[in-house]
Amino acid sequence: MRTEKVSYIRSFDYVMLLSALALVAFGIVLIYSGSLANYASPTDVIEHPVARQVAFAVIGLIAMFTISRIDYRLLGYTTIFLYAGALAALTFVLVAGQAIYGSRRWIELAGTQVQPSELTKLILVIVLAKYLTDRQERIGQLTVFVTSLAIALVPMILVFAEPDLGSAVILLAIWLAVVIMAGARSAHVLGLIASAAIVAPFALIAVVSDYQRERIATFLDPGKDPLGSGFNTLQAEISIGSGRLFGKGLTHGTQTQLDYLRTQTTDYVFSVLGEELGFVGVVILFALFVVLLMRGLQTASSSRDPFGRLLATGICAYILFQVFINIGVNIRLVPVTGIPLPFISQGGSSLVTLFIALGILQSVSTHRGPPEW
Repeated sequence: MRTEKVSYIRSFDYVMLLSALALVAFGIVLIYSGSLANYASPTDVIEHPVARQVAFAVIGLIAMFTISRIDYRLLGYTTIFLYAGALAALTFVLVAGQAIYGSRRWIELAGTQVQPSELTKLILVIVLAKYLTDRQERIGQLTVFVTSLAIALVPMILVFAEPDLGSAVILLAIWLAVVIMAGARSAHVLGLIASAAIVAPFALIAVVSDYQRERIATFLDPGKDPLGSGFNTLQAEISIGSGRLFGKGLTHGTQTQLDYLRTQTTDYVFSVLGEELGFVGVVILFALFVVLLMRGLQTASSSRDPFGRLLATGICAYILFQVFINIGVNIRLVPVTGIPLPFISQGGSSLVTLFIALGILQSVSTHRGPPEW
């Protein structure tokens, strides 16, 4: 027992943990500044965004340490239940979920909004990793490739119907990263990409809702409705551009503090960073994400079995694509999607899920011997 404990302590990735904690601390500072305009006077401490984010971070850390002690290979026996639970939760959201900002993505539980699509992203990583690991010898077969895509498509369709195009894209990106890492044939991948490029314009016309069309139109020309749908996009550009090299100083950003930025602690927290801490602050943020993702990829490369390698790769893809889409929205590289910036944006579902994902990464890092059962 003592030998196992010593091995766990030595194998635990403290750099990964410290980079995640630094990101959370960075986020809490930005959430404090972003919420200052609405919480300048003393209020109920429990309801303050900073207090809630700290509470979710503590819950996430407890979950991470707990999961890191469990052999990750046990997850392979739970994939059917995890997948069924995720689909059930996504279906429930469509039927009885809470509608906010034109989409139905949340379930109200004990006064807290829970977003099932966040946990679904991680569950999809686990399910795909197990499915493809069990079929390593047949990974080049088209049936395995198509079935893995079908596994991803079901939750993608449910998430897209909320509507949540950003999360649907991330689910697709997770699938693509995992199947490529598993060794799928390049001909299958390239064939699918080519087919998607041909079908996509017609599919978008047929299935995209008016809500999503408006977001795409706003992305292409936010100045068409500067005080309406294009307001957030334009204010985000102004905020980031005005920060220059060193920023205007924490709590001194005019767009942020005068409440021109909306959802500045969630979707547009990166704009707060750009305005108040400038290019230097952005570089520090990027450096922390690079360290975290490099440690995740190191975990994947050092894993001794395909399941652990695919788990670690999928989790890295999950984090990376969320970072790309959130920042892309803030600088108008992609349409507005409502994707949180990992570890930074205010939100319990995202933060706790991310720490659970880190717990799985730590489990892959610390359990490299024979299974412990």
